[in-house]
Amino acid sequence: MNTGWKLFLANKGAVFGALLLLIIAFAGIFGDKIYAVSASDIVAAPMSPPGEGLPLGADYLGRDVLAGLLHGAGTTLIIGLAATLTTVIIGVILGAAAGFLGRRVDNLLMRITEFFQVLPPILLAMVLVAVFGPKIWNVILVIGLVTWPPLARLTRGEFLRLKQAEFVRAEYAMGSGSLNIMFRVLLPNASPPLIVAAALNIGTAILFESGLSFLGLSDPDVASWGYMIGSSRDYIFDAWWSVIFPGMAIFLTVLAISLVGDGLNDALNPKLRQR
Repeated sequence: MNTGWKLFLANKGAVFGALLLLIIAFAGIFGDKIYAVSASDIVAAPMSPPGEGLPLGADYLGRDVLAGLLHGAGTTLIIGLAATLTTVIIGVILGAAAGFLGRRVDNLLMRITEFFQVLPPILLAMVLVAVFGPKIWNVILVIGLVTWPPLARLTRGEFLRLKQAEFVRAEYAMGSGSLNIMFRVLLPNASPPLIVAAALNIGTAILFESGLSFLGLSDPDVASWGYMIGSSRDYIFDAWWSVIFPGMAIFLTVLAISLVGDGLNDALNPKLRQR
């Protein structure tokens, strides 16, 4: 067992978070088979409280809240992962170019990064979703477009730190091209903090989607925990369970991701690995 894996397992919170994420992912994949109730079917009187036949009650339309949670688990995780992938692609490419090429390219890309970073991300996301429409892939793309600047700055910093290292100079001496050095030499060596940041960004993406859904700016044809909260927000005092339970699911998922990110930081931290 390598040192990184040992350090991860030594972090009890990270192990708990990983187990919790596995349970949530299992619910998203197999939940509809274990609890064979459609999330869109009206199965009871509107706002029926939790009880026999309805473990978590029904929402304002009479839809089973538990079925919505199970169906929404997979959607919520997919939104978080896909939006984070968008963030990583944009942030790593721009950050790597800025850190490696330097000078005018660095100045230009950092000015663009600062422009996006000073804009309130939730407001920018609201405007973009309103312009392009609340379809699920538009929401994913918008979340990626408003969350990439921190990752770009982190990537730039790592490239600036590493590009003067001896092994990089050796690659130049052997005639390696710039793209080869950027993505086959520098990027793997810069990846530990980027992996941690990307893992934590999944939780950020889930919270963004939940916020947009709460404001009615998400795809109504796709079941997600954020949509469940947003559609039931007007009935929180009459049917609290239709809002509280999806909210708890989001909280536990983001908490689990944060704990796993903390464990990854321990596992990939070279200072801890050398102890």
